[in-house]
Amino acid sequence: MLLNFRKVEKGGEDAFFISSYNGGVVAVADGVSGWAEQNVNPALFSRELMSKASSLVEDEEVSYNPRTLIQKAHAATSSVGSATVIIAMLEKNGTLKIASVGDCGLRVIRKGQVVFSTSPEEHYFDCPYQLSSEAVGQTYLDATVSSVELVKGDTLVIGSDGLFDNVFDHEIVSAVGTTSDGVTNTAKVLANLAHTHSLDLSYESPYSLEARARVINWIQNFPSSSLFQHCSIDSLMTLILNYDLDQQGFDVPWWKKMLGMKLTGGKLDDITVIVGHAESS
Repeated sequence: MLLNFRKVEKGGEDAFFISSYNGGVVAVADGVSGWAEQNVNPALFSRELMSKASSLVEDEEVSYNPRTLIQKAHAATSSVGSATVIIAMLEKNGTLKIASVGDCGLRVIRKGQVVFSTSPEEHYFDCPYQLSSEAVGQTYLDATVSSVELVKGDTLVIGSDGLFDNVFDHEIVSAVGTTSDGVTNTAKVLANLAHTHSLDLSYESPYSLEARARVINWIQNFPSSSLFQHCSIDSLMTLILNYDLDQQGFDVPWWKKMLGMKLTGGKLDDITVIVGHAESS
């Protein structure tokens, strides 16, 4: 895990756990930073959520179901805040069961290709679905549930959005294919790559490309889009910042994050990367 240097004093907002129970369990949670504007430490919710989930992995009622584990861990979490989360559970027969709320992600890489990937859930750009201490948040019922059959030699990469906002899938595949010394070193290489990209103001990151695409789409679908045809990017951002968007989550709206920023560069964030390798039982 690497921390956004602006959050080091709080220890970062990501949390995770790894368990060897059954075929193995891995989970990542990312505390939603918007809570800091309400003087709430965003890390407390994600840390407690992961602590509760870790303690409930072997619970009979969970029945080795990742969505049920999200349900019970969320219900047991008392901290104020919210977080995105992903939990993956591997059966000994090779079936990987996944449940996710928000934009933490997972990739399965096989023979130099991504053969499975999760998709983020969001209210709007940069405001993901999130489990929350408040009634307006999402629940386990909103989780995307999926499964994939792993084969020997597959590589599993799971992480917070700090990885996937800064590193393209082809870069992940390259790191997996060229890094020696095992999965721990691969995770370090990917985390360091994401960190390097996040600090590069000129880097065309997945995040910045998506931000520009969303701005263009927003402009094209705005009721008075003809007004925009002769506007510069800076003036367009001014108009967007003055447009009243409905808040549907607890994160800082994407248009606030763009204030004074150009739509290029990486995204400063905490970065959590976990890499696993499928082996025969």
